[in-house]
Amino acid sequence: MLFDVDGVLLDSAAAHRRVWNSWSLARGLDPEKVWQLTFGRRPEDTVKDAAAHLDPVVERQVLDGLLARERDSVLPVDGAADLLKALSDSPWAIVTSGDRAFVESRFAAAGLPLPTVRVYGSDVEHAKPAPDCFALAASRLGVDASACLVVEDAPAGICAAVTAGCAVIGLTTTHREESLRQAHMWAASLTEVRNLLITHGLLAGP
Repeated sequence: MLFDVDGVLLDSAAAHRRVWNSWSLARGLDPEKVWQLTFGRRPEDTVKDAAAHLDPVVERQVLDGLLARERDSVLPVDGAADLLKALSDSPWAIVTSGDRAFVESRFAAAGLPLPTVRVYGSDVEHAKPAPDCFALAASRLGVDASACLVVEDAPAGICAAVTAGCAVIGLTTTHREESLRQAHMWAASLTEVRNLLITHGLLAGP
């Protein structure tokens, strides 16, 4: 099992929206247009597309600082703790475009377990929607990507997972199902994800 983090295990959409709104307005950009470029992607990649005249490395540092102020507003998605507990005897990983320090501090604060295999945007040259991150996670787990099931909420992440050869559950927490058409299955909550895993024999029933 490979999990995206933002919008899948951590409910961070409101915090990220405030960060991107603040950053966009400070730089004279349209917050709505910028926001649409952010999902499933590294902040520096969004900066490159939204404001090519700015230094993405410098702006990433600014964005990280803004996000750090929001840390207490980022909470687990409903059902995250129960699902990860149920997977405690199964190999799983997180695959995120997010920042290592921020994600790991939020997991610790929320009491969520961290898997042994963790892939962040900084671990690959080409981040989502490129498949590299999921291929790397599968390799670190010692399995082929085709043996992995991914839970993703963003089109860029689903594209990356499908291109890597993974099966994908599209979680409709941040996007409508029609935006996640590349996924192989869909779920509206992590409870539904758990039920799908039970149905497909990937997780023992209650």
